[in-house]
Amino acid sequence: MSLNQPLSAISSHGDKTAELLARCGVETLRDLLTHLPLRYEDRSHITPIAALRDGATVQIHGEVLHADLIQRRKRMLHVTLRDAAGDYCKLVYFNFYPSQQKAFAPGRRGLFYGKAVWTMQGYQIHHPEVQWLADGETPHLSAQLHPVYPTVKGLGQTRWHDLIRRALAHALPQLPADDPLTDAGYWPLSAALAALHQPEETSALEALLERNHPARRRLIIEELIAHQLSIQNARQRLREQRATALPAEPPLLQQFRAALPYTLTAAQSRVCAEIAADLAQATPMLRLVQGDVGSGKTVVALSACLQAIAAGQQAVFMVPTELLAEQHAANIRRLLGALPVRVAVLTSKMPAADKRACLQAIADGSADLVIGTHAVFQEQVRYARLALVVIDEQHRFGVHQRLQLQDKTAPGVSVHQLVLTATPIPRTLAMSHYGELDCSIIDALPAGRQPIQTSVVSNQKRDAVIARVGENCRAGRQAYWVCPLIEESDTLECENAEATAAQLQMMLPDIRVALLHGRMNNDQRQATMNAFVAGEAQLLVATTVIEVGVDVANATLMIIENAERFGLAQLHQLRGRVGRGSAQSYCLLMYQPPLGETAQRRLRIMRETTDGFRIAEEDLAIRGAGELLGTRQTGEASFRVARLPRDGDLLAETERLTRALRAEHPDYCAVLLARWTASREKYLNA
Repeated sequence: MSLNQPLSAISSHGDKTAELLARCGVETLRDLLTHLPLRYEDRSHITPIAALRDGATVQIHGEVLHADLIQRRKRMLHVTLRDAAGDYCKLVYFNFYPSQQKAFAPGRRGLFYGKAVWTMQGYQIHHPEVQWLADGETPHLSAQLHPVYPTVKGLGQTRWHDLIRRALAHALPQLPADDPLTDAGYWPLSAALAALHQPEETSALEALLERNHPARRRLIIEELIAHQLSIQNARQRLREQRATALPAEPPLLQQFRAALPYTLTAAQSRVCAEIAADLAQATPMLRLVQGDVGSGKTVVALSACLQAIAAGQQAVFMVPTELLAEQHAANIRRLLGALPVRVAVLTSKMPAADKRACLQAIADGSADLVIGTHAVFQEQVRYARLALVVIDEQHRFGVHQRLQLQDKTAPGVSVHQLVLTATPIPRTLAMSHYGELDCSIIDALPAGRQPIQTSVVSNQKRDAVIARVGENCRAGRQAYWVCPLIEESDTLECENAEATAAQLQMMLPDIRVALLHGRMNNDQRQATMNAFVAGEAQLLVATTVIEVGVDVANATLMIIENAERFGLAQLHQLRGRVGRGSAQSYCLLMYQPPLGETAQRRLRIMRETTDGFRIAEEDLAIRGAGELLGTRQTGEASFRVARLPRDGDLLAETERLTRALRAEHPDYCAVLLARWTASREKYLNA
């Protein structure tokens, strides 16, 4: 049977419940059955009140004697219970509804589950779960462990238990008792689901939560295999498509490299060769280029664009922000020099007349290279002969937007795609989330670059930091001062930047201070950046709008205020705004004490290394794959049971199993794909 049936197959519920379930990622039968418990509780016996112990999680059976409202700083509900032995215990509710208070009528009996806490007034249980008993009813004790599911406000455990009980009753009889994975020694799927959702009393609580438990391992292996299959299918579909072959090493590209004021690093040359070989084929390239900040990805990408332009085709260079589009355009025009390449810039906020002229140039082919934001996807944009798309900072673009570019080419012809990222991706993550892309790594910095020296400084030494900024600027260098994140508010962040800029200008009256933030319009931002690039401003106070792409070789000092509020990837990106020239550069991470354990860990790794891949591995360990990739933004399917990097060591095993299943059980491969990767397959087929 297919587990991708809607939940209406087992239950009818209103729009509100459906919305709450969707917030938990549950829309199908598969989603529900793979919504695994956070923990398990043993409710197979009743603990007498006389046997309570401080901190023990217990289930007691008692009768309500009375319920009292206690008025202190806040209202509390105190319920006095008595068990069959005549011993007393209090239930305490710090937050409660009038209906809850009314439910605790004197004489009513029930089962109460929670953690016992010893106080001077005797034992209490705070906010216990309640199962009321009818008059004369004997407590029914479960012979199974009680699962507790992750949830959201408004969706209680009782509802989860009911839905999952219905789902198991509907699905398990229809699942086969054996399949190719059971033949390979794994548990049957039906047995695995039953063990995780309805475990026997004798099951070990902690073992059920471990990935090596046979039930969990079966689900993890299934999901990873399905993921591998989807990647392989994507690669196969790619090989079946047709793209414009672009001859390697055209004279235009040779002229460009000869005119460069520097020689490409060995890493740049290697990656350029890999890209050129892809572009020369009549099948579409889909390649990811990873390069740490400052490694020279722009020159590599521009080389690919020139290979397309030399063949009479168009190329698109897509970036995440308007500021970055203007910066890239200026930098690329400088690199191209006198070469006969017509560059157009397309953004959503450009004047209407300029936009019309740009769209016309793109449509009639007089624009060879188009640099822009997501505006390059817009429906009204028509390309004369688009062959290559370069996407800078892939994680900032929706996958579906990227795939819309297929509509911008002639029927039956696909574009070559080159994806750039300065956020190094750990190997396990690259294999699982970007496996359909070929991968190249620029693993060396240009000659003459020195590693950035990083220090961690308390905000209490702010005056000393300001003095250092002044010294740096008076010596003819420039500096950045990045203002902290303030909640999820662009407005607050901008106000904070404005206040900081005013303070720094007051304390450093001889230093020219500029301000850059997201609420400025495009012309204002561009004018500010132009002034900083030209050296007219010595100190740039900014929000994280400068995280990506701003390149000023004379900037040698980066101050990141309240660095503990930033993630590792963002800190690494911001630090990479300095160290772009040959002079020694410095980064000061200011923090507000005291620091939590995670913040200490982040700042310590930043101080210890400038290796982006080591930082990425640490970031993955701290945040997990979903948050690191921003799956909700990218549209890529996230794992439901498998976890990276935890399960990275299983990838070799799943690759072996995948090869065997494709060769021997193609029908079963289709079953796994339908079961686990419906959303990803839809994305890959877009």
